[in-house]
Amino acid sequence: MLRAILILFVMMSLAACDSRINPLNWFGGDREQRVRVDPDDPSRLEIVDDRALVAEITQVSVEQTTSGAIVRATGVTPLQGYFDAELVVIGRTPTSVVYDFRVAAPVDNATSGLQEISVGAQLSMAELAGIRSITVIAQNNRRTIGRR
Repeated sequence: MLRAILILFVMMSLAACDSRINPLNWFGGDREQRVRVDPDDPSRLEIVDDRALVAEITQVSVEQTTSGAIVRATGVTPLQGYFDAELVVIGRTPTSVVYDFRVAAPVDNATSGLQEISVGAQLSMAELAGIRSITVIAQNNRRTIGRR
């Protein structure tokens, strides 16, 4: 009897590894869409932020924490010297959150060559409740990561 219970427990544990029950599987891999953002778009005029969008996003991930989750994004800029990176919330619905990946342009002496910038934003358990997808927008693409 003990052996049957142990086998059943092991089978259920292994089945939960790839299920929605496992908190490590809350969000899957990210998807990329190629876009071109028009800075003069009237729907984006409400944003009062002098920073530019990062040129391109290479990776988006969501990492579980004890208080919620951290959205981490990595982007590439065309020159070195960009700073003050931040994920800025531009849209929120009960099932999704949309961020702009903003960076401040170099002031002087920008050297040529790509620069990789990583930034994160924290979501509490209350903010994360009901969220099914997270989108991060750059100048040339956007990446969306969704719950499994």
